[in-house]
Amino acid sequence: MSDALLWTALADPHRRAIVALLLERPRPVGEIVEACGLSQPGTSKHLKVLREAGLVRVRQDAQRRVYTLDPGPIAELDAWLAPYRKLWNTSLDALGDRLDETAPDTPEEPAPKD
Repeated sequence: MSDALLWTALADPHRRAIVALLLERPRPVGEIVEACGLSQPGTSKHLKVLREAGLVRVRQDAQRRVYTLDPGPIAELDAWLAPYRKLWNTSLDALGDRLDETAPDTPEEPAPKD
């Protein structure tokens, strides 16, 4: 799998919506078409891009094609994003600390009685 294929596949909002659907559970093409509101040929083109990028797998179930998310490429993305996540967390922690420092003192409300 090429990184470029992966990023290109995820750049499209329709394909990200399909990935989000498949995160919930495997789905036949008909369900994906209905959930995304796209035509069947349009959905098939998006599924082909996702399949070529390695993000989804397909299996035949009688007359239906059922798509499922392949976690491997998602794990690779997660590993690639890890250093940036640390940067964001550090920045958010610093922001939280600054907000705590500048927050006006407010009395705590008493806990509700049972």
